[in-house]
Amino acid sequence: MSITLHVEIVQRSLSCLDRNELVNLIKNTVLDGGAITSGMTIKSFTNSVLNENVESITFSELNNEDEGKVIDLKTVNITFHIYRLDLDGQQPEMMDEGDGQEGDISAANHWILPSVDFHGLWESLIYDSTIKENLLSFVETTLLFSDSKVDTNIISWNRVILLHGPPGTGKTSLCKALAQKLAIRLGHRYTHGELIEINSHSLFSKWFSESGKLVMKMFAKIHEYIEDPQALVCLLIDEVESLTHARQMSLAGTEPSDSLRVVNAVLTQIDQIRRYSNVLILTTSNVTSAIDLAFVDRADIKQYIGPPSTYAIYKIYQSCIQELKRAGIIVSIDNIVPIKFLRLSPVNENSTVATQLSFHLLEVARQSTGLSGRTLRKIPFLAHAYYVQAPQVSLEDFIKAMQKAVTKQLQDRQEFGTLEN
Repeated sequence: MSITLHVEIVQRSLSCLDRNELVNLIKNTVLDGGAITSGMTIKSFTNSVLNENVESITFSELNNEDEGKVIDLKTVNITFHIYRLDLDGQQPEMMDEGDGQEGDISAANHWILPSVDFHGLWESLIYDSTIKENLLSFVETTLLFSDSKVDTNIISWNRVILLHGPPGTGKTSLCKALAQKLAIRLGHRYTHGELIEINSHSLFSKWFSESGKLVMKMFAKIHEYIEDPQALVCLLIDEVESLTHARQMSLAGTEPSDSLRVVNAVLTQIDQIRRYSNVLILTTSNVTSAIDLAFVDRADIKQYIGPPSTYAIYKIYQSCIQELKRAGIIVSIDNIVPIKFLRLSPVNENSTVATQLSFHLLEVARQSTGLSGRTLRKIPFLAHAYYVQAPQVSLEDFIKAMQKAVTKQLQDRQEFGTLEN
């Protein structure tokens, strides 16, 4: 099977350079100018024209094992994705609460994609499994089946993804990153993406008194986006268990029957919009036991997202250290080595300084097992705030500070009785 290398190019907002000119320039200067490794990002160029017109170029990773590997460009198919980042960021979708009051409820958040808010988010998410690749493959198959006019009465798919697991493991971030990545990869098919994020808690805490009217009004707005064939629309329902929990309470008689009508209206609308080939429904849940089969059956992919393993934690810490080196806060000529190299040879007195520091970081990663990805990303900040407090620090001292920060984090969580598991 042929391998595709995705070259993702962020063109500056004021650039007027033609797409073909830009591709040819990158081929002649970047691709022919040195070693390209999987997963690398270039933000500065020796060519002045590129600096004026390009913010960054990312060579999207082929897979987890190939990250950092030098790519033989003669053996891969190269696909270029040129795009500009939308700078407006998050915009609220306001709905009329009723009684003539305009804009009382922020029903959802809305982004035009690709958005500056999610730039680099996909690359920052690290998993042991191939979940990211699987999600991209899922969308490719939905498009293939739709384009091929596969009969949905014979083969069924719903364009619904459910990510579940404990809080802080990156489920919502992965949904947003996926929407961003799809807007980039499918730029040849759609002019832009739309991400609409519905907060289930705000939806059901205020809208029961108005029955399903406001729900229908919200989805009518969503339909306006979907009706544009040039737009890829990703609908994100965070903490979707709120839907099914409300319905269960209604059936048990502990909530008004209006609640049941609202939830049924949402599920009906999901069933309707999934028929469009340019829509993807992304959902997350922290409490899977609260989701009934009526919704679970709608999900094509039900993926558990748990706390990172030691391997993933090491890579998260490695990326944090690289960023602090880039920012000039960590000063060191040594680099943390990929964990696959640590597996090949144990540390000893003849090991390089970089290897010794990397093994120390691996110890910190092992100590961090059980912490969520959200917490892990805070550890470098806490390490500096508590134990460095200087404009610059050596790599050795910073890793020691990280170890102290992890110990303190674990102690604090034990005291509060909230140790993640």
